Parts: sequence; structure tokens; C-alpha cells
Amino acid sequence: MANVGEKASTSAWARGAVRARVAGAERGLPAVLVVLAVGEGLVRSADPHSSLAVVLLLALATTGPLAFVLGTGRAGRVGAAIAVSAACVLALVPFQALTAGAAVAQLICVYVLARTGWPLLGGLLVVPYVVVALFGHEDATRIVAVLLATLASAAAATGIAHHVRSTVLAHSATEQAFADTLLEHAARGERARIARELHDVVAHHISVIAVQAENARLTTPGLPPEGATRFLAIGDTARTALTEMRRLLGVLREDADGTDSRVRRRPQPGLGQLLELLDESRDAAGAKTRLIVSGPVAALDPGIEVTAYRIVQEALTNARRHAPGAAVDVELRYGEDELTLRVRDNGPGPTASGYPGHGLLGMRERVATVGGTLRTGPATVGGFLVEARLPVRAETLA
Repeated sequence: MANVGEKASTSAWARGAVRARVAGAERGLPAVLVVLAVGEGLVRSADPHSSLAVVLLLALATTGPLAFVLGTGRAGRVGAAIAVSAACVLALVPFQALTAGAAVAQLICVYVLARTGWPLLGGLLVVPYVVVALFGHEDATRIVAVLLATLASAAAATGIAHHVRSTVLAHSATEQAFADTLLEHAARGERARIARELHDVVAHHISVIAVQAENARLTTPGLPPEGATRFLAIGDTARTALTEMRRLLGVLREDADGTDSRVRRRPQPGLGQLLELLDESRDAAGAKTRLIVSGPVAALDPGIEVTAYRIVQEALTNARRHAPGAAVDVELRYGEDELTLRVRDNGPGPTASGYPGHGLLGMRERVATVGGTLRTGPATVGGFLVEARLPVRAETLA
């Protein structure tokens, strides 16, 4: 991938260098033609039938405006091209003082007009030379007019072809960009659909497997130790699969939302974000919220940390709804085998059945998927208590 990037960068640099050289040549070309035209005019002024002032003035008039043809906007370019053509025709017919530099300037004007979207005007600049070729009185003048008409027609055709090719490429690029956008939207929609299916169907069934394995291990009478070990392994495997699926869902949802894949993906929330969560809750409820941590703090399995975070989040939400203004204590106690999590408010307290219909079932399901236990109800000193015990096994430590 690095080699591809280096090649692309080198190619872009080369294209930029070529464009810079071409632009420099275009800026210097009018000056070169002016010098050539003036030099040829000085040579012709040696003819006793030629006026030095007229020859030099025509040399400047036929080549000087070319700088505006190559460097100004559309309106300025058209006016300068017409001025060059008028001066060239004037130098050819009455004075027979058309220089080679002026002829080149005329061809450039026709080509630039045709290339930049004025093909009809570029063609009209050829008409005076056709008229001179057909009705001119001097043979030399007619020969020059025929030559200029032929070369100018070729220049106009070349400019038109270049303009058509540029237009086609621009349309093709637009169509390709539109097709890529449609394809990207379709891919994002498909990723979003897959994420919904994984969340609503597969993740649900894996959660059920974990819960049923845990219930079977704890409630089956006379279960031999080997069977209990197998049920425990089934539950652990299901919980690990659920954790990995949550990570996969995060990736799919980021892609479906259009997040740049080169940007480092935001991790799932964990215990390290509890202070931010408590600050948000404190600002939203305007009540006192404390975090109490005891025991040796250690990094836990991501699935355990996400579960703990979501339990605290739901408990704080319930406290704001049912005990507005009440102080809330969030306690984390790190043990060797388990993480104890308590969230207690000092509000009036609910009924013995707790806060019905406000996320308690979801909390129980989350705790069950990691093999923990949850207790909710009135606290002994008043208010409402949510207490979760989440297992911390040696193999799950980060």
C-alpha cells in the first residue's frame, strides 16, 4: 500500500510539473512571437516601398494581444483574438506585411477559441482568409491566404476535438462519481441491514443460549460436575461470541454511517468513561452524584466493562426519572473473583417491585449474558438500590 501511495504521489507531482512547464511556455510564447515579428519587420523595412513605422506597428498589433488570448477570461480572450485577426488581415491585404510570427499568433488564436468553447467564432476567423484567397488581386497574397485558411481550419478542428474530448471526459468523471456514490449508498444500506439482523436476531439467540446454559447449570437437580463444567463452557463461549459480535456491530454501524475507515474507531464505552457519564448525569439532573471506587483497580474484559457501564447508565436514567433531584452514589468494588457494582439514590424509593417498565429487565439480561447476578429494590437506608455482581475470571483480565 505504501508503494501504491508513493507511485500516486509521484505521478501527481509529475503531472503538476508538466502543467507548470506548459503554463510557463504559454506565458513566454507571446513575447517570443513579438520579438520574431518585430525582427522580421525590421528586415522588411529595408525595402524602400515599406514604412518602418507601419511595419513595426503591424508586427506589434498582430502578436501583442496574444498574451490576453492565453491569459485572460472568456470575454477578454475573444476580444484579443478578434484584434489579432483584424490586424493580420490588415497586414496581409493592404500592406503585404504579414510576418511569420503574426501567422503563428493567428493560428494559436483560432485553436484557443475552438478549444475553450468558441468553435463557431474560431471558424469565423478563418473566413477572411478564404475571401482573400478567392478574390484577392495579388498572387502572393492569395497564396498566403490559402495557406493560412488551410492551417487555421486544421487548428480549429484540433481545438474542437480537444474541447469535445475534455467535455466527454468531464461527463464520464461525473457519471462515474455518481455511480460510485450510488454504489456506496447501496453498500451502506446493506451493511446497516446486516447490522440490524445481527442485533435483532443473532445476538438475541446467542444471549438466550448464554442465559439458558447458566440457568441449566444452576437449576438442574443432580447435575454431575462434568455437566456443570460443560454448561459453564457453553455460557462462556456464548458470552465471548456476543462480545465479538458487539464489536462487529460497531464496525458495521460506523461504515453504514459513512465514517472514514482510516479514522481510528471509537471503542465501546467502559469503566474508563464513567466519570464523563456521571458529569453528564450531574449536569442533566442538577443533583449530587458521587463515584466511590475500592479495591485494586484493573482492566477487565471489554464485555464486563460494557455491561457495567450500561447498568450504571440505566440506573442513573431511572434515578433522574423517578427520584428527580436525589443524590446518587455509584460504587465500584474490585475483587479477585468479581466486580461489585452498586448504584443507590436517596429518593423516596419505589414499591417493592422496583421501577417497573424502566429497563430493569434489560439490566438483568445484560448481567445474565456475562454470568453475573443482579439485585434491585429499596435500599436499607432509604431510596432505591441496583446491585450487580459481575464475575472477573483470570482468563478475562485484559
